[in-house]
Amino acid sequence: METKTRLLAAAEQLFDLNGFTATGMDRLTQAAGMSTRTLYKHAGSKTDLMAAVLAERDHRFMRTFQGLESVDGIFAALETWVREEGARGCLFLRAFGETGGNIPEVRAAVLAHKETFRKRLTEILVTELGEAASAHLTEEILVLYEGATAASVYRGPAAVAAARRAAAILVADADAGQRP
Repeated sequence: METKTRLLAAAEQLFDLNGFTATGMDRLTQAAGMSTRTLYKHAGSKTDLMAAVLAERDHRFMRTFQGLESVDGIFAALETWVREEGARGCLFLRAFGETGGNIPEVRAAVLAHKETFRKRLTEILVTELGEAASAHLTEEILVLYEGATAASVYRGPAAVAAARRAAAILVADADAGQRP
């Protein structure tokens, strides 16, 4: 495995399990199987590494939505993610919270990810509902999705299933013309 890829994979796992602040560079070098010098050569600073991990996570996460054409598919993908990746909440929001949103590189990565996801959700709603899709519906589904991600930490996949059912009701109401 390429050095940078190995470093990003190890860092993502440690950051996801322990948080950004609690994960020291010594722990990262050990997990990645490389010297401190090699780590800094490929990562730059810890802040740069955090931003790179978030960028990689964004690419991996957004790939799960390729080819999806329904809101139900988004929640099905989240159920799969929770089963395969674990239910620890959103790494992006945890990074934002840990840094207080005060590290520009992390803030930019988080906001870019959330905007990309919102745009993708809007595209899916337009595909599924056409003119019945609305900005309000996008926001409602987005909040259900984010809430399910957070609640899955302590409720597991049941939280995602509940949000999936609620989203289905919102989509059906919009499709029937019962929502603004």
